[in-house]
Amino acid sequence: QVQLAESGGGLVQAGESLRLSCAASGTIFRIDSMAWYRQAPGKQREYVAEIGSGGGTFYSDSVKGRFTISRDHANHTVNLQMDSLKPEDTAVYYCNAAVTVLDPYRYLEVWGQGTLVIVSS
Repeated sequence: QVQLAESGGGLVQAGESLRLSCAASGTIFRIDSMAWYRQAPGKQREYVAEIGSGGGTFYSDSVKGRFTISRDHANHTVNLQMDSLKPEDTAVYYCNAAVTVLDPYRYLEVWGQGTLVIVSS
């Protein structure tokens, strides 16, 4: 079984920064893409950023230029550096990973439990 554990959420003021981290654990053969999503109160979950196994990165327009996603392959972790935070960034942030496991060989999409980010104005 594979699990994702997020950390780093909290309460900050507009303009400040936060760094989220997500660590994968379990019997992992390979992790392809890793991503961050978020869900604001009363809204649907939305895509934030993604990083592929080769290091290619993708961002939603709402965070492009302010957020930076990175990963550590050896430790199965992904980070999200969030700068110039805005009140509209307030949400629960979820980590997502595309994981291949062995015995039996299968492909899983795994989600973390989420970490809350609150940005006050």
